[in-house]
Amino acid sequence: MTPENFEIIDSHIHPYISPEANLEMFGKMPHKEFVSRMKAFGISKACGSVIKLIADCNIKHITEMNNECLAFRDLYPDFFIPGAQVHPDYPQESCAEIERLYINEGLRWVGELVGYLTNFNTYVSPGAFEIYALLQKLGLPVNIDAFNIEEIGTVAEAFPKLNIIIAHPADGLEVMKKRISYTVKYPNVHLDIAGHAPDRWGMLRYAIDTAGKDKFLFGSDFPICNPAVYMAIVDSETLSPEERQAVFSGNFKRLTGL
Repeated sequence: MTPENFEIIDSHIHPYISPEANLEMFGKMPHKEFVSRMKAFGISKACGSVIKLIADCNIKHITEMNNECLAFRDLYPDFFIPGAQVHPDYPQESCAEIERLYINEGLRWVGELVGYLTNFNTYVSPGAFEIYALLQKLGLPVNIDAFNIEEIGTVAEAFPKLNIIIAHPADGLEVMKKRISYTVKYPNVHLDIAGHAPDRWGMLRYAIDTAGKDKFLFGSDFPICNPAVYMAIVDSETLSPEERQAVFSGNFKRLTGL
């Protein structure tokens, strides 16, 4: 735990049971080790979705990934909060899947959606908009790995009550600044710190100074990336205890109602 003993909720992981859902780049640890390592780092809870690289992804695959995510939750109910996968090419089926998970399983999070892995190339299709309309109605936040950051603006304007979390600060100074600027421009847009570039010294301090502490969520992208690195980033930046608490867990709890 951090010196203030904050609760830490990792908003961006990719759990697995099946080997093909394990995104670890070096080695293939069993899922029991996946959870024990996160707990050893001091992470209290974690949230995310199962993702598989599927060239011909359809609604059957989406349902299978969601069911695997639920099975992981059932194995680790005190630790893991499931996120749902959807597919904009199958909007009616995806909406039925969301309603199934929301009504029967207490769904509180959608994503991370990664179109380049599940075979779609835009987040602003009519099918995607049909899905966002339901998410907005149900009050479910969505975590999006954007191909094109301008698409986030399009979605945010069309659905002003839909809480959107941009996945990853990304790399390159101007790219990072633009993503952070979207959290200022759009009241419903947030950013998780998983993946690329939060290790750039001062990025998180700059982000909070620019947009406020309520716009950023702790995330790691485990098992692709090392959660301890992201914990050290939050702790070593010149943040107040209130700012660290907001990033580590407060913002996630507010957005999910947990």
